[in-house]
Amino acid sequence: MKRVSRGVLCGLWLGLVAGLVPATAAARCEGRWQPLQVFVDDAAAAGYPGAVAVVGTGDGATTTCVSGHADLRRRHPMRADAIFRIYSMSKPLASVAALTLVEDGRLSLDAPVAALLPELATLQVLGADGRLRAPARPVTLRHLLTHTAGFAVDGPALAAREAAAPQRAADLAAFVQRLAQAPLAADPGTVFAYDGAATEVLSRLVEVASGQDFDRVLRTRLFVPLGMVDTGFEVPAGQRHRVVELVAGDAGALRPADTGSARSPGSRLNAYASGAGGLYSTAADYLRFATMLRDGGQYADRRYLRAETVAAMMDNQLHHLAAAHTSFSEYEGFGFGLSVQLDPAARGRLGAPGQVGWSGAAGTYFTLDPAHAAVALLLTQYLPEDAQAPLPKLATPFYNLVQETLADD
Repeated sequence: MKRVSRGVLCGLWLGLVAGLVPATAAARCEGRWQPLQVFVDDAAAAGYPGAVAVVGTGDGATTTCVSGHADLRRRHPMRADAIFRIYSMSKPLASVAALTLVEDGRLSLDAPVAALLPELATLQVLGADGRLRAPARPVTLRHLLTHTAGFAVDGPALAAREAAAPQRAADLAAFVQRLAQAPLAADPGTVFAYDGAATEVLSRLVEVASGQDFDRVLRTRLFVPLGMVDTGFEVPAGQRHRVVELVAGDAGALRPADTGSARSPGSRLNAYASGAGGLYSTAADYLRFATMLRDGGQYADRRYLRAETVAAMMDNQLHHLAAAHTSFSEYEGFGFGLSVQLDPAARGRLGAPGQVGWSGAAGTYFTLDPAHAAVALLLTQYLPEDAQAPLPKLATPFYNLVQETLADD
């Protein structure tokens, strides 16, 4: 197994960012976006095997920057149409699928989800005193979209959920059945607690409301009409050579990640169709989806969501909660499936309030800037498991570089 030392690479990163060492990869982004090409080249030089960045602006222009390789041994150059595990960047897609059903009248934001998922009707809250009690209000789709349903992220309630092992379920129906065996950690609507369980329940709710499997709903309502030809829960055998190798840190070096999809690229990330983190996609595919949101729910000549629904997605829905009850910070909120920047400067980011986006566990990021009518994505495949010597974080410098370039217009 080849291991790539990172001590030297991280030092090289600092030199590159300071402009002391020229980037080795040939520039593919020209003009105003050439600094973005330098950025992805620097990332590859610092230890990331490879990266793809793409920016779409309101004038219809698209810029794609590619650097590095798609594999740890650096035998296969990264390609613009490389396929990535987007993990939690699946959540905005699942959220949009649910919201299309709200607009169709098949779901309601504020009706108890137990009306369609009766196994959740008996959920209880595990109080601080260790006693179970009835929740103050039922879980709704609004709670699922905003991660305020009360599902546990730590403590005794999480231990109970882990004992129920919903992640071992064969399908979404079984996931919800297992999850229902564990108590909530808080009353619905009182605490923001980011976790995948809410989106898995949402995904099952979509199945029941539509009468279709979740993956079929995504295909028919989003993937096919948007032209997202390379997005799905698994990659066809004939396209698996395009899947980027998933790597992780290990004592200052990189190694192939120890996951099923790393050992079998293109295979399902979960046994069930996980709306919380189960999708593969490409930069071009996800750009289509994000552009639809940027343009108020419309892409090309088709409308996917009403403009007011998209506006609600991009509006902070946690305004009723004290800052201490959000797991981000008082400077960042959450809409329907998207994080919302309330005070970018306090977060060390450039640009105006109102930027939205999300990220995935293996170094995938997207941001949507309504003020500049721009969408930007950065895709890598690195799991930051090495606490001793992690690779440099890319999100904030990437966002800031995009903002600097947009501000120069």
